[in-house]
Amino acid sequence: MQKTIDYWLEEAEEASKVADHLFEKKDFSYSLFFGHLAVEKIIKAIYIKKRNEHAPQIHNLVRLAEQAGIALSAEQKETLIIITAFNLESRYPDEKRSFRIKCTEQYTKVELTKIREVIKWLKSIMQS
Repeated sequence: MQKTIDYWLEEAEEASKVADHLFEKKDFSYSLFFGHLAVEKIIKAIYIKKRNEHAPQIHNLVRLAEQAGIALSAEQKETLIIITAFNLESRYPDEKRSFRIKCTEQYTKVELTKIREVIKWLKSIMQS
């Protein structure tokens, strides 16, 4: 299982780098999408570490974290709900493309900062 854990951690790191790259290129909605992927992949690594079985193929971060046995505060739960929405809103935009319009440089910068904080917290769980 360690090989699979390492795989998910490497994938999380790569997704985080892509998120930063897309931000630099001003592709803000997809930057947040890759931020979501980074969080999802590190949670999957935690899931495997704690349960010694492969992680489910789901993208809902709250559900995945709960199944991984990660205790969530109300604030952490709300943050994961918001980050999960980046996955859906980037992949399935409405006709008005309202999410892409919402993703200004400032909005994306703030949300990526939150994503980085979540990743730091999740990495601390991996190390415990």
